[in-house]
Amino acid sequence: MADEVATAESTAKVLVIEDDEVLRQLLIDVLSDQEYHVEAAETGEDGLRTMEQDVFDIILLDINLPGMDGMDVLRLAPARQPDAQVVMMTAFGTVDTAVEAMKQGAFDYINKPFSTDELLLTITRAIEEQDLRREVARLRQRARGVGGDIQIVGKSPALERVVDLIARVAPSRATVLITGETGTGKELVARAVHAASTRHNKPFMPINCAAIPDNLLESELFGHMKGAFTGAIQNKKGLFEEASGGTVFLDEISTMSMSLQPKLLRVLQEYVIMRVGGRQPIPVNIRLIAATNQDLKKRVAEGQYREDLFYRLNVFPIEVPPLRERKEDIPLLSNFFLQKYAELYTIDPPKLPARTLDRMIGYEWPGNVRELENFIERAVVLHASGGSATVGFELPADETETGDSSNILDEAQSKKWTFEDLEREYIFRVLESVRWKKTEAAEILGIDRRTLYRKLKRYETEGARTAE
Repeated sequence: MADEVATAESTAKVLVIEDDEVLRQLLIDVLSDQEYHVEAAETGEDGLRTMEQDVFDIILLDINLPGMDGMDVLRLAPARQPDAQVVMMTAFGTVDTAVEAMKQGAFDYINKPFSTDELLLTITRAIEEQDLRREVARLRQRARGVGGDIQIVGKSPALERVVDLIARVAPSRATVLITGETGTGKELVARAVHAASTRHNKPFMPINCAAIPDNLLESELFGHMKGAFTGAIQNKKGLFEEASGGTVFLDEISTMSMSLQPKLLRVLQEYVIMRVGGRQPIPVNIRLIAATNQDLKKRVAEGQYREDLFYRLNVFPIEVPPLRERKEDIPLLSNFFLQKYAELYTIDPPKLPARTLDRMIGYEWPGNVRELENFIERAVVLHASGGSATVGFELPADETETGDSSNILDEAQSKKWTFEDLEREYIFRVLESVRWKKTEAAEILGIDRRTLYRKLKRYETEGARTAE
């Protein structure tokens, strides 16, 4: 039985702190037989000194020690052995003592006399949990993009929850649904899940469902056969085939038509696809991640989205918080973008004035991280063409005022604007903030690009009438 529960991990190191010489030697013999590396100490003081000389995976610690007792050693051990699992031993065990030991960080608690099997099983579980903690830490590091191209910047509790979810879901094949407002970084989260997964060396294939007409989206996803439609001059693989072994990221999944939804559902149920015009099912090995800034549950209730597809997509939800809910990350993000764009434009990073940073932290950032990044890039560009180390941030600046709805409302009241005047002014200010990139402006405004073009066309027509 002992052989069955032992880990036989020749690299695992165990420190035994036990004042009873007979039991101490017995523990050394039993653990050595299972190929553990064992060190031993007779007192708590000797045990702490031994901890300073080597790194241990497991500490077997007697509670009733001469001099410094086991509970004192337990409280001091983490500073010397932060990664070790501590198993308490006592012949005077009580429930209260066990609870207190657990509160102080002990992994488990065994009463003397204990059997060899009980001891080895406890150590096996301790090592397994330690391995799991190390793996989660490794995945969290990879999820943050340390040493890679993907970087999730911030230390706020809201963002830490997202990073933790990424680390937990990444090793699996589970479908992930990422939700959040426009500009929060949903694609970055999707890339982080892929980067932290076992598929990280395979393709990551993103596609924006809202940017492609429905009849073309089916061909892009599933591929087509020669002659399937006008212009199909040869067979073509779709994203699901091209991403074999990797990850497909479907952004703006809420815009997918009702006619295409059952075909995506089949992919998630059976992991097979059918090319447009094809008759042969093709198996695919992909992991699907979807994202939306819409409330899919509401769309299901309204009959605009299939309920069965929603539940297939929502296996592991991750909600990305808006920037206004993690304002403590604004200084870190600002410095990150300053470095990024200073390197891009080959200049020294400009300094961020404290007054400007205060205003940035007080601003609501309706466009979220994307809006913040655009503001910083614009400031760096202005700095590159100016002279002062803070020129990019001295503008009246601060783009935070330009987008502040309360200032617009004050101006609207003083100038007696109509609602249409207010809408037009806000749209133009958003367009200016993103340097007239209409796709980005539409995302910040929460409208599609065609609606934005229609409004601009109307403003142009109204302007022409006024000129007449």
